[in-house]
Formats: sequence, C-alpha cells, structure tokens
Amino acid sequence: MHEQIEINTEYIALGQFIKLANILESGGMVKSFLQEEGVLVNGELEHRRGRKLYPSDVVEIEGIGSYIVVKEGE
Repeated sequence: MHEQIEINTEYIALGQFIKLANILESGGMVKSFLQEEGVLVNGELEHRRGRKLYPSDVVEIEGIGSYIVVKEGE
C-alpha cells in the first residue's frame, strides 16, 4: 500500500515532493540522494529532482517506502 501525499497544484517537482513527504529535510540532501541513489517513479529509475510528478504517480524509495501523489480534495 502506498502512503498518499497530497498536492494542491497541477504537478510537483520530485525534489519538492521528497521534502513535502518529510523523507529528507533539505534541498542539498535531496540533490545528493537523487544523484547517488535515485528513486523509482512509476517503476523507472529517476535521478532528476526537477522531474514533474502528477496525481497518481508512484514514487518508490528503497528502504524507505512507497508514495502516491494525490490531488488535494480528490
């Protein structure tokens, strides 16, 4: 089961999403983590913190968890 993370915009950048979900605290930590490790977005490895995430996108972070983007109020 995925943890739901609500956004109130059309999309959110991957780096902002990681901070919003309280996975990592700072932009520097996010940048370093994505460059070194990467995350799975809809099953594909992603290293770009600017990757746009839309509602129903699934982000999986090894050893941490699985998250799904949902639009606020839906």
